[in-house]
Amino acid sequence: MPHSPASFRSTVIYQIYPKSFYSAHGRPTGDIRGIIEKVPYVASLGVGMVWFNPFFASPQHDNGYDISDYYAINPELGTMEDVEEMIAAFGEHGIGVMFDMVLNHVSTEHEWFRRAQAGEREYWDYFYLRPGRVQPDGTVVPPTNWESKFGGSAWAPFTDTEGEVYRDESGAPLYYLHLYDVTQADLNWYNPAVREELYKVVNFWYDKGVRGFRFDVINVIGKSEELEDAPAGVIDKTLYTDTPIVHTRLRELNRASFGRHGDTVTVGEMSSTSIENCVGYSNPENRELDMVFSFHHLKVDYEDGEKWSKVPFRFAELKGLLNDWALGMQAGGGWNALFWNNHDQPRALNRFGDVQRYRAESATMLATVIHLLRGTPYIYQGEEIGMIDPVYSSIDDYVDVEAHNAFKTLRARGLSEVEALEVVRAKARDNSRVPMQWESGAGGDCGTVGFGTAIPWLAPAPSVDAATGAGISAADEERDGVILPYYRELIRLRGQYPVISEGSYAPYALDHERVFGYLREHIAKGTRTRLLVLNNFFGDETAVRVPAEFMPGEVLDAVAGSEGSRVPAEVQSARVLLCNYKNPLSQVSGVSGSDPREVEVTLRPYESLALIVEEPIVSS
Repeated sequence: MPHSPASFRSTVIYQIYPKSFYSAHGRPTGDIRGIIEKVPYVASLGVGMVWFNPFFASPQHDNGYDISDYYAINPELGTMEDVEEMIAAFGEHGIGVMFDMVLNHVSTEHEWFRRAQAGEREYWDYFYLRPGRVQPDGTVVPPTNWESKFGGSAWAPFTDTEGEVYRDESGAPLYYLHLYDVTQADLNWYNPAVREELYKVVNFWYDKGVRGFRFDVINVIGKSEELEDAPAGVIDKTLYTDTPIVHTRLRELNRASFGRHGDTVTVGEMSSTSIENCVGYSNPENRELDMVFSFHHLKVDYEDGEKWSKVPFRFAELKGLLNDWALGMQAGGGWNALFWNNHDQPRALNRFGDVQRYRAESATMLATVIHLLRGTPYIYQGEEIGMIDPVYSSIDDYVDVEAHNAFKTLRARGLSEVEALEVVRAKARDNSRVPMQWESGAGGDCGTVGFGTAIPWLAPAPSVDAATGAGISAADEERDGVILPYYRELIRLRGQYPVISEGSYAPYALDHERVFGYLREHIAKGTRTRLLVLNNFFGDETAVRVPAEFMPGEVLDAVAGSEGSRVPAEVQSARVLLCNYKNPLSQVSGVSGSDPREVEVTLRPYESLALIVEEPIVSS
């Protein structure tokens, strides 16, 4: 994909989870040949780049994020030749490929960890190995009180190849750090040899034709050399997240790999981050990354910050976060990666929409919010056809280790099996990892949903809309759907209108109880373009006041006609750019009060309305 410093702003990036995209060989899991077969479908969306979750060699304890060889392909997914062909196939359509770089940790089956276990002391320094602490009563506790993101201690005994625990000079047992699964050992970025090896990985894949790099949990690589307990009342992640040295490491990574070229796109996944730090990571002057993922807006349905809970989302908080990040990143010259869904999140459609009554309207509304904001939108596979969460009846239906760990923890807290399962059902990562639905199941039966001839590795989600009976699949959407065409239009508009890709952001009606609105503005070539975007997040009609200058002339004529008012000529440039309902503005209720500068518009359930004004700049 041709790249310039601004090109990633006008494109949209599509995410593929290879294991669940399509099986060309009829196996339970997806494969790279399957992706190649679906290149025309992806190209039909109009996206400029595709991001792939890792398909490197891996024991699959964390669905590929536990990499055992950065230079080898998981044989269940394909071969290096398949990958090369896939890169070329997308390239023929002008689509770049983005690979997921997991540089914070490796699998404990990686050669580096195996050699460390075998006693090669050079490789001990590839990891965080620390002695346990012997207590007065003789018991041994881990080096720090840090907890793994997957539950339990973030430390595990470091053993030799026979399973015997290594000890330091004093006889204290050694532990290795794993912020994630016990099979994912954190890499020691203080070791120059480690950094050089990781830079080689990025350069290897660049030479293979990869032009996009997504860096997994990259803001936790800045752990200090001397690791300490989190004091009482202090969350342990604050000790190793967004530390100043992360910026130093990213600048070095930039210089040593992708920054040597002018045709790459980079994004960092930032865990528990801040606007200030993300401005630093993504401001072009700093030469770190192009853009960042942050997750605060996806925690508005957490109870007291706890993911494994089930509560309604807090709308005011949600739009406050979207607004704060848009304004903050704009002010600092940073750039957001915009998204609702990915492989780690339950479907946003279930979280923020109404899948029982207004699935299509909810899906297109949520799409509008993201795609017309300042930033680069990402689409996660199936989002563009309105896929929803699966409905599993047993914890045994889940595959993800995090879901099983959470279930055990919830049960230990006293929740019943039914209660614990209800929470897991709402928040499990498997919700997004179900197979892509190419076809809808007959009579509502999930079946293989066109994924392949074999029963998929993870049971599919419902493939029929509860309210309309319409199929939830790519085939159904291609035939007579409304969600897929809407996504294609959003992508087309971003490429056509600089006000979307480059324009400034400002909030609108921020205190409205049901509507998230914002203004975009762009000035170029003697024309000022303004875009007003209004999104109803609820299943009831709601009224919102709209500046008259944004209303199409015929609407203003209808509103003011009884008074014989005339519509100023300059207002005639106003028009509806986009609406996720037919017959937009059909429910204009007129001007309330005496202010002729505003019109009251009624938004239907989950309606999105984008109004644009293009006017010449008249010099004085």
